Amino acid sequence: MCRNIKPLRLPDRQPTDQEITEAALQYVRKVSGYRKPSQANQQAFDEAVEEIAAATSKLLQGLHKRTRTLA
Repeated sequence: MCRNIKPLRLPDRQPTDQEITEAALQYVRKVSGYRKPSQANQQAFDEAVEEIAAATSKLLQGLHKRTRTLA
């Protein structure tokens, strides 16, 4: 498992829903210690991924974009 989560705040474009979901999945895997949870834990795992993806999307939409002034 990768140790670093890829930055999603990019200067030239918004991240895709797939990129956000993949980052959320990576985070949940890291925190839970499961690459693939058991059936008993699958629902909690999936719900966490959905909630984190939604929170990430909300965060990225709420951040102000930096503007560069050309001098």
